[in-house]
Amino acid sequence: MNTPYLSSLLCSLLLGLSSCSNPASQDTQDSEAPTEITHNRLTDTEKAAGWTLLFDGQSMDQWRLYKRDTLVGWAIVDGQMQALGEKGLSADIITKETYENFELSVDWKISEAGNSGIFFNVVESEALNGVSESGPEYQLIDDEGFPADLADWQKTGANYAMHTAPTAKPNPVGEYNTARIRVKEGHVEHWLNGKKLLEYDMWTDDWQERINAGKWKDYPQYGRAKSGHIALQDHGNQIWFKNIKIREL
Repeated sequence: MNTPYLSSLLCSLLLGLSSCSNPASQDTQDSEAPTEITHNRLTDTEKAAGWTLLFDGQSMDQWRLYKRDTLVGWAIVDGQMQALGEKGLSADIITKETYENFELSVDWKISEAGNSGIFFNVVESEALNGVSESGPEYQLIDDEGFPADLADWQKTGANYAMHTAPTAKPNPVGEYNTARIRVKEGHVEHWLNGKKLLEYDMWTDDWQERINAGKWKDYPQYGRAKSGHIALQDHGNQIWFKNIKIREL
C-alpha cells in the first residue's frame, strides 16, 4: 500500500473540511456584516417599554397647526418631517393629543442660521397668539451660524429664556441630533445626544421668579399648564425631524 499517497490524501481531506466549516471564519463574517438602520420604527423593546410613534415617516396625521385644523408649511421628504421655512409663514404644529407626564425623543437637524424649538404643555386659547406664550421650549438653533449674538439662554438645549444648557455640544449643522425631554410631576430634564444638559422644577418659587424677571413676565399663561400639546416650531427656517416618539410616565 502506498503510505505516502494515503498521507497526502488524508491531509487534503482535512484541509478541505477546515476551509468549508471554520467557525472562527464564519463568526468574523457575521460580525462584520452591515446592519440595516431603520427610521420611524419602534423596536420590540421600545414597544414593551410603552413608546409610541408620533411620526411614521409617511403621514403627519398626528399633527395639526396651532389653533387650526389644517396643516401647511410642512412636508414629508425622504421619511423626514420638514418645516419648509417659507418666509412670512408661522406654521407651528402641535400634536392632536395632550400629555402630562412623559418622555419625548426627537431626532432633528437644522439649516444654516436656522432657529426652531420643541415645546410642551402648550395650550390653546383665544388670548394666546402662539405656542411660546404657554409652553416651555427646548431650544433648537444653529449656535455657530445664527446671524446675531446669542445669549446663553438662547442656545441649543436651553429652556428658552429660563435655564441655560452650557454643556450642550450639538452636532454640526446638517447632521442629526437626538433631543430628549422628560417631564414627571413638574420635574423636567433636557437631554442631547445621550447626555443630560439640565433639569428644573416647574411651578416652584424659583420658577415664578424666573418668569417675573425675564421675557415671560408679560405672558400670564406661560409655564402654568400641568399638561398640554407637544409643539414643533416653524421659525421661518428649514428644519428636519424624524424618529419622533413618546411614552407616558
